[in-house]
Amino acid sequence: MPAKIPLGDVIEIFINFLTDNFRFVFRGISSGLGAFLNGLEGLLLFIPALIFIIAISALAFKLAGKSVALFSLIGLYLIYNMELWEAAMSTLSMVLTATFVSIIFGVPIGILSAKKQKIRRLVMPILDLMQTMPAFVYLIPAISFFGMGKVPGLFATVIFAIPPSIRLTTLGIQQVPEDLVEAADAFGSTSMQKLTKVQIPLAMKTIMAGINQTIMLSLSMVVISAMIGAGGLGREVWLGIQRLWIGTAFEGGLAVVILAMVLDKLTQSVSK
Repeated sequence: MPAKIPLGDVIEIFINFLTDNFRFVFRGISSGLGAFLNGLEGLLLFIPALIFIIAISALAFKLAGKSVALFSLIGLYLIYNMELWEAAMSTLSMVLTATFVSIIFGVPIGILSAKKQKIRRLVMPILDLMQTMPAFVYLIPAISFFGMGKVPGLFATVIFAIPPSIRLTTLGIQQVPEDLVEAADAFGSTSMQKLTKVQIPLAMKTIMAGINQTIMLSLSMVVISAMIGAGGLGREVWLGIQRLWIGTAFEGGLAVVILAMVLDKLTQSVSK
């Protein structure tokens, strides 16, 4: 039998190297993201629940019509009635933050990947690996870098949820008709003008589809992140699983589904 390739040992040594030599970097990131998360969660909780529900329902009515507005009103009120509002706002703050970070990094990488074939050849296999890796694996480096709590949960969520925004941004830019790009060149547009005034606007529907998928993946990963102390609705589900509280787990899972459906319909409406 051939000798085992020490791949796991190499990865462990690499993670320990990063943890030991760049601890100050991870502490800085943890402090910044922690402050941002707590601030956003505090802002969401500062708004009275019923006013928040009415505002989201009104936004849904304007963007998506009566049926989505009615669903948002009933669904969000049900979360409030189940006494899961604070947990839902904690989960929502993590999803919004993870989506924001994914957009900041994912869209530029997607644009570069669409424009540079060498970058695309490098990025796509990495995305394949990220999308096929079991979600629980992302918790291991998150704990090593940041310990327990919301920040490692956010880190794992971003890593898990960023691939769709990169892929669909790349696809959207590539699908812009070549004759329109050539017309922009003929009028003397710079590369930045072509990107901001032609390519991104025409690719926006595809880019928004990627953001929509990022939000959905963020929600699913936020629940898993409850295993490392991320809290939110995932904590309710995890407690229900650990202690066989079927009702608690069901209510937490139902609240996650409601949030996912509301966010999904709103982002789809924005893309249209």
